[in-house]
Amino acid sequence: MRENFHKRLVAVKTADAINAIKGVPVSADAKLLSEKWVRGELTGEQMKQELLDLHRKIAAEEKSERLLSSKGCGA
Repeated sequence: MRENFHKRLVAVKTADAINAIKGVPVSADAKLLSEKWVRGELTGEQMKQELLDLHRKIAAEEKSERLLSSKGCGA
């Protein structure tokens, strides 16, 4: 378990560093999921699914806001 913890921690830190170099911010939600994965509370597949669900929710909210805003402009 300890070995997996260390490997996962290094993987998360590396991924975060690459994102920082590329100028891609890591959300607080993504950081929380990564921490859970490092501790073994989530599998990689569960973490991936939760991130996808989160991003789909954000995309749907943004789409809804754009639709409402475009309807408001024409009134």
